[in-house]
Amino acid sequence: MDEINGMSALTAVPAVHPAPSTWRAWLEECGPKLLLFARQQTRSHEDAQDVFQDAVVKLVGKVHSNEFIGGPDAWQPYLYTTIRRLAIDLSRRDDRRKRREDSVGGDAGDAQQEAFHPWFESESSDDETRDQLEVKLKQLPAKFSEVIIMKIWGERTFAEIGDILDISPNTAASRYRYGLEALQKSLGGARRRGDLSI
Repeated sequence: MDEINGMSALTAVPAVHPAPSTWRAWLEECGPKLLLFARQQTRSHEDAQDVFQDAVVKLVGKVHSNEFIGGPDAWQPYLYTTIRRLAIDLSRRDDRRKRREDSVGGDAGDAQQEAFHPWFESESSDDETRDQLEVKLKQLPAKFSEVIIMKIWGERTFAEIGDILDISPNTAASRYRYGLEALQKSLGGARRRGDLSI
């Protein structure tokens, strides 16, 4: 196959772009972590999937147009930031739509009923523990829960979390510590009542 200016003659795509198999392997590894983060940032599982997909499409567009600075190591931090921003935009749009519907007498009560979609998928039979953990994480202030999710399930460092959330690494570490303490207290109450077996 002839190469012209670093481009394949058949595909007209610069040779420096990741192969589809590279994208697939990266998404299989990082996708669940990013989808969990998107689920924490949005109001429903479907919204999380939409926000996640939109963020990945933005990333692919930037990579293929050579606008993205950094390699595959920078994809995940970029997606955390993009997911967060897209979720905020979606929430604002939904709130505006709801206000419009309420002002014209629309039945918004039925639209707000959300189907149950667990954040954590587990092969174990201990669904109650997973459910309790998800409920307690949702009850935490977002500034704590997003750091916990990025640190534990996203496997990010405090420096990376700080960059993503535009806070200092020390603030990220403090939010993580305070969030875990609050989570431990709330789960401790559930354990004492016998609602939790951990």
